[in-house]
Amino acid sequence: MTLSDAERSAHTPAASTEGGADAYLEKRQLRKGSAGWVLLAGLGVSYVVSGDYSGWNFGLAEGGFGGLAIASVVVAGMYLAVVLGMAELSSALPAAGGGYTFARRALGPWGGFATGTAILIEYAIAPAAIATFIGAYVESLGLFGITDGWWVYLAVYALFIGVHLAGVGEALKVMFVITSIALLGLVVFAIAAIGDFDVSNLTDIAPTDAAGASDLLPFGVMGIWAALPFAIWFFLAIEGVPLAAEETAEPEKNVPKGIIAAMGVLLVTCVLALVLATGAGGAEAMSASGNPLVEALSNDTAAKVVNYIGLAGLVASFFSIIYAYSRQLFALSRAGYLPTSLSVTNGRKAPVLALIVPGAIGFALTFTGEGALLLNMAVFGAALSYVLIMVSHIVLRVKQPDMPRPYRTPGGIATTGFALVVAVLSVIATFLVDSTAAVWCLVVFAAFMAYFGLYSRHHLVAASPDEEFAALAEAEKELE
Repeated sequence: MTLSDAERSAHTPAASTEGGADAYLEKRQLRKGSAGWVLLAGLGVSYVVSGDYSGWNFGLAEGGFGGLAIASVVVAGMYLAVVLGMAELSSALPAAGGGYTFARRALGPWGGFATGTAILIEYAIAPAAIATFIGAYVESLGLFGITDGWWVYLAVYALFIGVHLAGVGEALKVMFVITSIALLGLVVFAIAAIGDFDVSNLTDIAPTDAAGASDLLPFGVMGIWAALPFAIWFFLAIEGVPLAAEETAEPEKNVPKGIIAAMGVLLVTCVLALVLATGAGGAEAMSASGNPLVEALSNDTAAKVVNYIGLAGLVASFFSIIYAYSRQLFALSRAGYLPTSLSVTNGRKAPVLALIVPGAIGFALTFTGEGALLLNMAVFGAALSYVLIMVSHIVLRVKQPDMPRPYRTPGGIATTGFALVVAVLSVIATFLVDSTAAVWCLVVFAAFMAYFGLYSRHHLVAASPDEEFAALAEAEKELE
C-alpha cells in the first residue's frame, strides 16, 4: 500500500521537492541489494572491533578490574537486549534511518529527530576518537617516520571517504577483509597472552578508601558505575547495522540475522580483551595505556604482529563508522530534517556531502588530541540514542501490537525495558566520568533541536520513506 500525493500532504508537513517527489527521490537513491546477512554481520563487528584494541582499558582507572568486569557484564546484557529490540524494529521498518526511523514511527517528528541527532553525534565523533588511536599506533610503529599525528588523521579520512564514494558494495567488501584481519589479530593476541597471564595482575591496583573498596573493587562500588561508559566501548556502534537496510537484500530477514550474529562474535572478543590483556599486563599498567593489547605482551615478535594488526582493527571501525554517519545523515537530510543537499547521491549511489561534511568536522576534532574526551562524547550520544530507541520499541509494542514484525524480540518489552534502565544509568555515568564531554554534547544536541524547532519541522519531505511510514500509520489509524 502506498500513499497518494494528497494523502502525503494531509498527514505530513509539505516540502518543496525540486520538481516533484519522483525527481527529488531520484537524486537520493542508494544501491539496493548490495549486502546479505554475512556482510551485515561483518559490518556490525567492524563498527566495534577497534574497541577491543584500545579505549576500554581506561575503565580500569575508574573501577579496577572488578568494577570494569561487572560493568562489562551489565553493558553486554544491555547491548544484547538492544540488539534483539532493534532486530524486531529493523524487520518491521527497513529503512536507511535506523534508530531515527524507529523513533519517528513511535515518537513522532520530535522524537525521531532527537534520536537521529544523538546517533549522528555518536557517529560523527567516534571516528575522530579512533583516528587519534590510529595516530598513536602509527607513531609507536615508527611508520613512514611520522611523529605528528595530523598527517595520519588527514590520510585516513581522505582515503576511506574516497573508498565509500566508490559505492557501498565495494566499501563493504573492503571492510569485510579488514575486519577479518583484525579478528585474526585478536586470536594471535589471545594465544600469546595466555603465557603471560597471572591472576594477581588483575588486582594490582591498590584499594582506595572509597565505600566498598577491595582488591577486586579498588575504587569501591561507585567504580562500577563510573566504568560503564568504558565498557560500552566493547560494543559501541553495533546498533548501526540497520542503517544498511535499504542496501540489503531481504532486509526483514537479513538485518536481524546480521546484527545478532555480530553480537555473538563481540561477546567473545570482549572477554578475550578484558581478561587476557589485564591478566597479562596488569590492571594498573593497562589503565593508562594507549595500546593495551601490545603493551600487555612480553613476547616482542607477538607484540609487533598484534601492533600491526591492531592498526587494522582501528581502521576497520573507522572505515565502517564513516559508512554509518553518512547513512544517518542521508536519511535525516532526505526527509528534510537537515538541509536536503546533504542527501544527494553520485553516480555510484553514494551520498557525497553526507560522507564529506561529517568527515571534515571529525578531522577538525582530531586536533584536540583528546582521544578519551572524544570517546566519552561518542558514548554520551550512543547511550542517549539507546534510551530513545528502547522507548520506541516499547511504545510500538503497546500502541501498534498488530504492526507486521517478521522477527519478534524474545521477552518483548521486558527485554527492552532492561536495556532502557541500563542506558539511562549510562547517560548519567558519562557526567560522572567526564562532565565536560557530556555538557558539550548537550550543547550540540540543543543546537540541533533548536534548528528543528525553528525551521526544519516546517519543511519535512512527505515523499521520503520515513515520513511515508509515519503517514501510512496515521492513515491506517484513521481508517480503523
